[in-house]
Amino acid sequence: MKKDYLLLHLSVFIAGFTGVLGRLITLDSAILVWWRMAAAAVLMWLYLAITKQLNNYKLKHLLPMGGVGLLLALHWVFFYASIKASNVSIGVVCFSLVGFFTAFLEPIINHHRFSGREFLFSLLTILGIYLIFQFDSRYRMGIALGIVSSALYALFAIANQRAGKHYEAKNMLLWEMVGGLIGLTCLIPVYNAFIPIGRLYPVGMDYAYLAFMVVICTIGLCLLQIIVLQKISAFTVNLTYNLEPVYSIILSMFIFSEYKELNFSFCIGIALIILSVLLQTVYSIKPNSQISPSQRRDSGLRDSF
Repeated sequence: MKKDYLLLHLSVFIAGFTGVLGRLITLDSAILVWWRMAAAAVLMWLYLAITKQLNNYKLKHLLPMGGVGLLLALHWVFFYASIKASNVSIGVVCFSLVGFFTAFLEPIINHHRFSGREFLFSLLTILGIYLIFQFDSRYRMGIALGIVSSALYALFAIANQRAGKHYEAKNMLLWEMVGGLIGLTCLIPVYNAFIPIGRLYPVGMDYAYLAFMVVICTIGLCLLQIIVLQKISAFTVNLTYNLEPVYSIILSMFIFSEYKELNFSFCIGIALIILSVLLQTVYSIKPNSQISPSQRRDSGLRDSF
């Protein structure tokens, strides 16, 4: 069992690298995501074909998975755009708003009752984001992009949970990558009309960073989560993934020296966000507490940033 928990924390640590890699790779965020999804789709198809796990689906089944993949692609584009417009710490802190958007959107989409306690916990996160928003006007665009990113991820997580009831996880990941790739390919000309994307191909160390992102942080992370979920409950896995932004911030402080850019207001904002996560965690693990809607939604694989 200790080995399983070590693997779980290893998967969270790996997920923490995605924000760092997003800043290291010099491509525009949309092109970065295009390459990530293209390489992941090819490698995932080869893996499933070689291991004879590739399932055949009709078009009516591929379209829902592809649509979920497009939501993931858009989330990634805004997430990496947030990091490039500000820094890794800002990008991953804004991701903490996923809980707020999920508490608001999931009851509407899945016809659940609103959880007042979840909503109140999420307000702490919003206050934390507000304090961070005030500390430096240079990062306001990054924060705005990060907020959109977290809303898109909440929609993706809800849609992914609904689709995941009907399809096998590894095949679903493949067709989400394919769907996201096709959708993003169609949207890039529109994106380029408003935001010039510049270079289309990686250069220098971009290749190594992209390879790590695709092989380790996308496919490897997915397979590691499958192994972990065979021994540890999805509920425990999702609670542990609350540490993902913390790992990202620590890594960015060591790699980019981002601690030099942070001030007291930022630290207070971070503290409020962590307090929100802790309160949600304590509430979730109470023996007699009812599992809330947003906890029910994450019953399968947890996708990385």
